[in-house]
Amino acid sequence: MAKKQTQNSSFCENRAAFHNFEILEMYEAGISLVGTEVKAVQDGGASINEAFIRIEKNEAFIKLAYIPHYKFGNVHNHEERRDRKLLLHKWEIEKLRRSVQLKGLTIVPLSIYPKKGKIKLKIGLAKGKKLHDKRVAIKERDEKRRVMRAFKDGD
Repeated sequence: MAKKQTQNSSFCENRAAFHNFEILEMYEAGISLVGTEVKAVQDGGASINEAFIRIEKNEAFIKLAYIPHYKFGNVHNHEERRDRKLLLHKWEIEKLRRSVQLKGLTIVPLSIYPKKGKIKLKIGLAKGKKLHDKRVAIKERDEKRRVMRAFKDGD
């Protein structure tokens, strides 16, 4: 039996997005899932590391998100990497579309998590980091770890 997810846990995360992008704004979107996809996401194994979000004809879609076949499914199992529609308000879609077209930003999926019995996707409006930005972030993280280690050893 699959382990129970708590309200603040997520089914899968895209940690590389925080390393490769500077997240400017975050949005919560529903995902249009069919058939056995919900059970497959709840069992784990879903991946959004290679996924990206496109806006086509005033609708948002997540592309290349991997949701494995449900192991107890039948011949009507879903396609693993199909495009899935995101459920957002029209004004949110329009704001995202304008930001992508005018400012050259990108929309990245950050995590899939449960909320009130539904499966939600956290997406971020992001700007790509340059190599030197990544180095600064790594340096700050290492410095923070060193300080915490010294503080811990001092006690």
